[in-house]
Amino acid sequence: MAENPKNVVMSVAKAFAVLRAFGPDLAELTISEIAARTDLDRGTSFRLLHTLRDLGYVVGVPGCRRFRLTLKCLELGYLPLAHSDLKTLSRPLLVELCADLADAASLGMLDGPDVVYVERVQGDIGRRHVDRRTGSRTGIYAAALGQAILAFDTPERQREVLEMAERPMLSERTITDIDALLARMGEIRERGWALSDGENAYGLRTVAAPIFDHAGRAVAAISATVRADRCSLDDFVAAAVPRVLAVTGDLTTAIRLSFGEIVRGVQRP
Repeated sequence: MAENPKNVVMSVAKAFAVLRAFGPDLAELTISEIAARTDLDRGTSFRLLHTLRDLGYVVGVPGCRRFRLTLKCLELGYLPLAHSDLKTLSRPLLVELCADLADAASLGMLDGPDVVYVERVQGDIGRRHVDRRTGSRTGIYAAALGQAILAFDTPERQREVLEMAERPMLSERTITDIDALLARMGEIRERGWALSDGENAYGLRTVAAPIFDHAGRAVAAISATVRADRCSLDDFVAAAVPRVLAVTGDLTTAIRLSFGEIVRGVQRP
């Protein structure tokens, strides 16, 4: 639960376990049912429930010995999220990726045949004259950040988008053939993340994964980029994939909890 168990207040952890015991299919629970679902004894469950009731997060159901959550529980998560947007929420997560993993980390969204860098945190990526400032754009066909989003659209839409613009070689590794790119999209969709090894800019490696909205549509992506001379491709993939997927998972959850308001609130540069 924490690096140092001495820093954990178990009563707080137990209170949140009680709140998490409820669900869409278990809207009302007895003390005994809560105790069973949380692995707490009945006495502890009783005291926690009555504390949460006094604070307004739980209420007793009239006419029976059951409890249910109140709408006040929405304040724990929805209200802070409702006043944020994807760009704002992603910023500290991108900073964390750059702190110990990547030389650059980005949030991107699609615009026609391009992926737009909505947010960007960048350290030293060498003198490669790569302009990836916030608001810049690059072709989806050559960017893991864009491919991670487009891969979750239909093959028909993928082809339509890829054919919207020319696809020049950006390095000797750039894939420009439509059929080869569509095959790449299928691979990305199957494994859940995209990889570029010098395809968009020689000497840079990137792992990217999609962020999904509340309807399950890929609406943005997060990427982590490292200089190729820092580590091998296998080592980078092993380290970057779980970290990037954790970030996109958190942002997907935030969008779901905000019922899509976070995505609609993003202001592109």
